[in-house]
Amino acid sequence: MTALIHPTAIVAETVTLGENVTIGPYCVVSGDVVLADGVRLVSHVSLDGRTTVGPRTTIYPFSSIGHPPQDLKFEGEPSTVSIGADCTLREYVTINPGTAGGGMETVVGNNCLLMVGVHIAHDCRVGNHVVMANQASLAGHCIVDDYVRFGGICGVHQFVRIGAHAFVGAMSFVENDVIPYGSVLGNRAYLGGLNLVGLKRRKFDRESIHALRAAYRMIFSNEGTLRERIEDAAEIFKGEKLVEEVIDFIRKPSERALCMPRNGVETAE
Repeated sequence: MTALIHPTAIVAETVTLGENVTIGPYCVVSGDVVLADGVRLVSHVSLDGRTTVGPRTTIYPFSSIGHPPQDLKFEGEPSTVSIGADCTLREYVTINPGTAGGGMETVVGNNCLLMVGVHIAHDCRVGNHVVMANQASLAGHCIVDDYVRFGGICGVHQFVRIGAHAFVGAMSFVENDVIPYGSVLGNRAYLGGLNLVGLKRRKFDRESIHALRAAYRMIFSNEGTLRERIEDAAEIFKGEKLVEEVIDFIRKPSERALCMPRNGVETAE
């Protein structure tokens, strides 16, 4: 089946449409937008710029994707937005393209759920299977790895990295990097422990979780320096994949500090 376009929708000649695309009432699709097979724009969706939407993704009313970023340094450079396959973007989602000051692209992976009012700013990179609840917002240049979960009405400072399988509690403001498998909450957010619920739901084995909990307690204890504790954990837990992911994340250079427990060490509960 070719594209099904409602008579009230406006689709520019420059737009590329795959098979079985549905464009509902009052949508406006312009620029160099590419809609892959099976994309559905429910109604009142506005897409512009160099935006690519992957197969079977559904975008709900009043979402605005690909319009110029909210960055005063933007000078019309040919930056892009890329949204993966099988995503759901609910009402009022906004995603801005990249800038010359970043990577020139904003990326959302596959199988993501972006709920009402989510904002993803310029130059962000969001992984696969990410869920962002209502009104969660990413400032520019953020990196969000796979399977991260955001509660509602939370914000993330520009350049923050959030590791895989982390959880950000509702109404939090995150200004520093969040380790993989970590759970943070508060304004300003602090590291409350490990995302044990997420680890169990993703069916990580008990031995791996046990090692991760032990390593967490070591890394965020009050003995010695953080660098010394990281080196000790790297030696003791060599070969433990989850622990090595956390250590690699901490060692990687970053624009932001590391989100730490409040008032010293916290348990891994």
